[in-house]
Parts: sequence; structure tokens; C-alpha cells
Amino acid sequence: MSLKDLVTPFSVWKRALEKPYTNRKPLDSRPGADRYRGFHINDVDKCIGCGTCESICQNEAIDLVPVEGRKTKHGDSGLRPKVDYGRCCWCALCVDICPTGSLGMSNEYVWVDSDPEVFRYVPGHDEKPWNACEKGYRRAEGYDLLEPKRVEMPMLDFSESQKSFVEMVQGYSKEQAMEEADRCIECGICIATCPAHMDVPAYIDAIRRDDLADGLRTVYEANPLPASCGRVCSHACEHVCAMKHKGEAISIRWLKRYIVDQIYANDYQQFLDAAAPENGRSVAIVGSGPGGLAAAYYLRLIGYAVTVYDANEAAGGMLRYGIPEYRLPYDQVDKDIEYIRSLGVTINQNVRIGADVSFQEIYDGNDAVFFSTGLSDPYALEIPGEDLRGVIPGLTILDEVTKGQKPDIGDSVVVVGGGNVAMDAARTSRRYGAEVTILYRRREVDMPADEEEIHESQGEGVTLITQAIPIRIEKGETRRLKLIWGKAEMVPDDRGGRPRPRLIEGSEEVIECDTIVPAIGQQADYKFLPEEIAGRLEFAKGMVTVNEFKQTGDTKIFAGGDIANRKRDAISAIANGHSAAKGIDIYLTNFAAGGRA
Repeated sequence: MSLKDLVTPFSVWKRALEKPYTNRKPLDSRPGADRYRGFHINDVDKCIGCGTCESICQNEAIDLVPVEGRKTKHGDSGLRPKVDYGRCCWCALCVDICPTGSLGMSNEYVWVDSDPEVFRYVPGHDEKPWNACEKGYRRAEGYDLLEPKRVEMPMLDFSESQKSFVEMVQGYSKEQAMEEADRCIECGICIATCPAHMDVPAYIDAIRRDDLADGLRTVYEANPLPASCGRVCSHACEHVCAMKHKGEAISIRWLKRYIVDQIYANDYQQFLDAAAPENGRSVAIVGSGPGGLAAAYYLRLIGYAVTVYDANEAAGGMLRYGIPEYRLPYDQVDKDIEYIRSLGVTINQNVRIGADVSFQEIYDGNDAVFFSTGLSDPYALEIPGEDLRGVIPGLTILDEVTKGQKPDIGDSVVVVGGGNVAMDAARTSRRYGAEVTILYRRREVDMPADEEEIHESQGEGVTLITQAIPIRIEKGETRRLKLIWGKAEMVPDDRGGRPRPRLIEGSEEVIECDTIVPAIGQQADYKFLPEEIAGRLEFAKGMVTVNEFKQTGDTKIFAGGDIANRKRDAISAIANGHSAAKGIDIYLTNFAAGGRA
């Protein structure tokens, strides 16, 4: 032991004779340090009410509550955190975890009141002196409790992907899926935005727990086509993911795919509910796309005898005939369909309503009818020359490829349009060796196609020309066709919509090519409906008018999918089919009791 160790304990006695320090006004003269953890502040406009702060609080000092003037919308629950200072310990975990960075703490710490109720308040909404305080605790730049970047998805290199129709996205391994699942904060913001309202946090949690059977059950509660949707869903849920505010959204779609990829179709029946015994009532479904298949699944599950009628050789609708295999392999479409068929759903292929069997016959022979026939007729460009040989609609090309036919497109292709059909037609043409150019009349930011489709098409060598308006088509000199197009300027929309393209006079340019592919949208064909029945239905801008349960003007007929909603994607059609199944059950149980209506 040193001399210092012996002397040090006695040195404190020198303080005994010193005058003590007294602060006469401790509440006024002791401001908090610049990063002191004082009373909470919140940027309520930046906050999305995800509830992460509520979940992490170990003292249960935070509750999400509705506040005046805040309404629920996509990506925002409309709720805001309310802090209880009878419980708060000022640990600041809520600030560190906040994905939007809206929550902070002022350096104010003095608050005296005889009413304990005032110490519970909504930061940023309730008026407090420190609401605008710039000092205090904030999450440090670069400090994250959560991983901001998503786990990279293994994909084929562009140099390889354009050579074949092999699936481009390779899928997560178990380790990758569990790592990505760990990023989810389980806020549930995604549930409200998903058209089918899937319980996304629950099936992601199942991946974390490595309980894929539970994950599959959760998925099937709202989506009976997960193998397909896990690949081509429009994933609106990811656009509002809370993690997107601090980095990249959770790969929700790919995690759904991971669950389904790990379980063989033959094992589904071990984990999913069996169909109820038939209840004596029958429902006919016209169209085997995602809307029709979803309705068939949920109706059969609760005991209805279900027969599906479809005009194509194989079921799936646009999932099969409108999406190339490099995005959605046919065996994955079959995996979804065969399970639905295994429950006792009858699917009749190569049956054209109005030719092989009348809609009236189906109507008379069943207790209810649901039709979801999609948009089969491509819109015309309505320019001179589009009737020339070599002008082939995008859907026609995709349909031919699905049927195993090589499309006659030549060595150079110009695709007109900016949606997913345009991207798929362009990328399919590249796989047949053609040089491909896409013309789109608006800006790239306005394109309705998925961002990844646009990016991948360019990665595969497709040339994109924006603000380009087709004017006319003529016979080519060195190639089959000649497309004359003009440059567009964007002008503001007086009604507040997106800017409109306007042709710039004298800006004409020419592209010579072998094939021109119009892909500017499709419309429905209702010729299969008898005139009397069609007269009982209502139509608005080419779409069937339905109520919340997808019931039409004829109470026995229900409709859904692209013919009844403007979102026009697979998950919305699935949601329509589910709603229609509920509506049909309500109708047959309560309004058509005692026999066929």
C-alpha cells in the first residue's frame, strides 16, 4: 500500500471548514445542459403514429391516442404519443427508436403544478413552453438501434437475365430472411395500406421465430395466392413502411415469398384449415384470375360448392398470361391454384362464356355468380397506320410467349407505354434478341410501372425515351415500320392533377423498327353478358358498379378485380374476391334463404 492510499481518506476533512454553496433560486438559475433529457417534444406533422415509442417504453409511460385534426391515412395512423411523467424515467429509448426522427426531448425540466393530471400530455400537440425548444436530446446522427438498410436480394446479373426466362429474383436464404425480419418494428402501418389487410407483422414475426407453418396460416387468412403475390404484388405496404423514413422499407413482399418457398404444396393441408362440408348451395365464378380464385377459395372454405369457368387452357388469368416467367414462374402460379383445387373447387378450362355456355345458364343454375374477367381488350393508339402489319399489342406478345409461341417481332421493337405491360413486353422482346426502345409521353417519374421494372428494363439494355408522343405509323424503308413521334412539353393541370404532355410543334422525329407494341392500357369486354342481365347492372367509365361487398345491381351477381376497381393489381383483385365471398355468404344466408334466388 502506498503513502497516498493512506493519506487520501483524511484529505476530505479539509472540506468540513469550507462555506457550503447554496443556490437561492434553483428553479430559475440552473438551465439544463444543451443535450439534457427534459420534457418531450414531437414534430406531429413528421410523426406517423407508428407506436414504436409506445412499444419500447419499459415503464408503459407512452400511449398512442387520437388527437383533434389528425385523420388516418395511408402511412399515418392518425394517432400521436401521449407521455405520462408519473411513469417516464427519461431514458430516451423512445427518441432513439423513433423511425421518423420526429420525437425528441427538450432541455427543460422544471414543471410545478398541484394537479397530477397535467403531467400527461401529447408532445407537439398540447401547447407547452418547450414545444419549440431547439436544445435537448435528439438521436445522434448515424446512431441507430435498427438496421436502416434491407438485406440485399440475390438476383441474376443483367447480362444473364436478358438471355432467358429464368426467374430473375432468386429469393432469400433462411439466414437472410431472419436478418431482414429482425428489422421490422411491428408497427402495423402496413396493414391498413395493404388492399387485403394482411397481418404483415404477424407473419414476419413467424419468420423471426422460425415458425413458417404459423406464417403460412397468417398469410392465408387474407391471401390464398401467396406464391404468386410474393413475386408480383405491387407492395403498397412497403411504400408506407415506417422503416422507410430512416432508411429502406422492410422487404415485405420477399418475406412473404420466403415463407411459401420453404413449404411444399403437398404439406399445406397439414397447416391450413380444411374446407367445411358442402352446405347445399352453389356459386359460379367466371374468370380464373386472382379475383376469381380468391373468391373460390374463401367460398369453398365455408362450405359452398364452387365452379370456376375460364376461357384459357390454364387457370391464373393475367397472372399467367400477362406476366412473363422471369418475374412469375408458371409452377408458382400452379402451386397456388392446385391447393385451391385440392379443397374441392372445380375449374373448367377452355370454356368461353357466351359461346360454349351462356351466362344465363350459369346464372339460372347457381345460387350466386361472381365474375372477374379482367381487362382483355388493349386500347388503340388512335393514330394513322396502326393497322399495318407489325403493330402488335403488348398483351398479345405476352400471351403468345405463355403459350409457347415465338412472337414475330424481328430485330428491333418500339414499345409505346409506361406501365408494367409495357415493361414486360419490352423485356420479353429483349430476351428474343431484339433492340428495344420504349416511348412514354410523360416523364419517367410519372410512369405507372413499378420502379424496379423500370430500373431492370434499363439494366437489360432497353432504351427509354420520355416525353414522346406517337403521331403516325408508316411503312418503313429499311425496316418493316416507321414511327413518327414528337417531343412533348409538360403543362400544369388546371384541376391540380399531374402535368399533361403537349406536343411541341415541329419536333417530329422518326424511328424505323420491325415491330411497334402499343401498351397504353386495356378495357373490359362485356359481350358475354345477356342484354337483359347487363341492363340490370350499372357501369361507370367502363367499370361495373358494386357495393362494399362487390354486389352489383342484380343482387345475385357480384363482380371484382380490374373490372370493378381502379387499382388494377393482383392484391386488389384478391381483396375483391375475399370481400365478394363475404358478401355472397351474407346474401345467401340472410336474403336468399329457402332456395335459389
